[in-house]
Amino acid sequence: MRNLKITLAYDGTDFHGWQVQPGLATVQGLLSSAIVRVTGEQVLPQGSGRTDAGVHAYEQVATCAIVSPIPEANLVIALNDVLPAAIRVSAAEEVPPDFCARASAKAKTYTYRIYRGDVCSPFLARYAYHYPYPLDEAAMKNAAEVVAGTHDFTSFAASDPEQGALPVSKVRTVFSSKWERRDEEFIYTVRGSGFLHHMVRNLVGTYLLVGKGTLSASDLQAILKGRDRSLAGPTSPPQGLYLVNVEY
Repeated sequence: MRNLKITLAYDGTDFHGWQVQPGLATVQGLLSSAIVRVTGEQVLPQGSGRTDAGVHAYEQVATCAIVSPIPEANLVIALNDVLPAAIRVSAAEEVPPDFCARASAKAKTYTYRIYRGDVCSPFLARYAYHYPYPLDEAAMKNAAEVVAGTHDFTSFAASDPEQGALPVSKVRTVFSSKWERRDEEFIYTVRGSGFLHHMVRNLVGTYLLVGKGTLSASDLQAILKGRDRSLAGPTSPPQGLYLVNVEY
């Protein structure tokens, strides 16, 4: 058996997220089907994490074990021949048997794009959240630093039915958190040890309340300490979110 690390990018607009779901188009499901067509082997590649419906990835990582001797470079070509154009495999490499896309990950980086112009091009609407209304961007930049460090992020975590009834730690470490202007876009970038369900989108929704003047940086600290989802802002739309990379 060969343990393969597959690196891929995708436009998540037309998919129901990463995780396979019966009767629905998902990235994991389509990648699995492509592997079957190319190798004849029924496998379910395990991703570094689950992206939601409409969320994009510049660099997602998945692992799976196959018997096929197809060289890695040829496998990349073959998979891209059968995958839809919205999913592209950029690399495949053999890794040690104990390497796992999810468990071996040391850090992940996400970005969230907000388009601030008055009119959003239809060619951008699928890839950024259009918010042309007034925002105190300086206040949002200052508040971004509040979540850096190791915290319990319960206030920014959506309930996840996959976790079942057993308690799961909501403690994560955020290595960096910042907002920056790039022309007409205001972009949030966060790098951390791992992220909870909807965590980045809930952070963005809360930062937007800071930008509106509804909340302050000190309020954000209180929300963190409160460990209560109802204290934080709404979940921002999925199309602005991207998984940038996974570090091992």
